[in-house]
Formats: sequence, structure tokens, C-alpha cells
Amino acid sequence: MKTSQEWFDEYGESHQNPTNKAIHWVCVPVILFSTLGLFWSIPAGPLSGLVEGEYSAYANWASVLMAISLVFYATLHPTIFVGMAAIAVACLAGNHWIEMNVEMPLVYVSILAFVVAWAGQFIGHKIEGKKPSFFQDIQFLLVGPAWLLHFIYKKVGIPYGKESA
Repeated sequence: MKTSQEWFDEYGESHQNPTNKAIHWVCVPVILFSTLGLFWSIPAGPLSGLVEGEYSAYANWASVLMAISLVFYATLHPTIFVGMAAIAVACLAGNHWIEMNVEMPLVYVSILAFVVAWAGQFIGHKIEGKKPSFFQDIQFLLVGPAWLLHFIYKKVGIPYGKESA
């Protein structure tokens, strides 16, 4: 099993160009947010009765997707798990806010954001001259957000793996 630093180093190999990195700082969070919005928009079906009261809106496929993703983040390092869990909560809350307060349906907001952000990603990789990492391993779709988080952790001195302690 790869360590968090091994994942980040491998992901970083195709993210050396400063313009591509800057594009990733914008587009990766938008892709995460919009992906959750797309999953939020899928009818909850059997999930809808699992939670009652003010949090019932969170019984949806976006929450399931994020819970599964958090299992991967837990294998990287406890602080990566905690950081990504906080980001997940913020994304889920943001999608709920959009659903409740924006006239355009969440699914359309999410599709628009998703398409624009992926276009940005491919432009960044064209500038970089390297293919996106997920073409090599689909797990890199999960590594991208954690890779950005690890830079924040490095800056403030939070350990994120054995190599970073």
C-alpha cells in the first residue's frame, strides 16, 4: 500500500508547471464540489428514510460517495482523513445551500461547474505537457484534493504521513 507521500509525489510528477498548479488550486475544489452536487441531485430513494429532522437532506448519494471516499483518506493518514472530512462537510453544506437558495436546480449548477472545471484541468495539463494522473490510476481522482490539502498542512506544520512528521 502506498504512503500518502508516495501518492503525493507520484501525483506531483504531472503537476510541476506553476500555471497548471494554479489551475488545479481552483479547478480541483470545484470538481469535488460539483461532483458532490451531481450525486446530491440523484433521487435519494432508499436513503431518504434513514435520517429524520433537520439533517434529512444529507441522506443522499453525495454523502454516501463522500463516506466511501473518506475510507481511502483514512488509509493515507489520520490528519488527511480529518481535513478531507471537514472539506466534505463544507461541500455538502454548500450544495445544500445552493439547493435551498438558488433558483437554478443544483444539478444544472453542478453540471456547469463540472464541465468548466474539467475544461480548465485539461487546459492546465496541455500547458504542463502531461496527461492527467487519473489516466494512469483512477484513484488519483481522490488524491488530487488531498494533494492540495497536504500543501496547506506543510505550510502550517501539520503532519500528514510518516515522511512529514
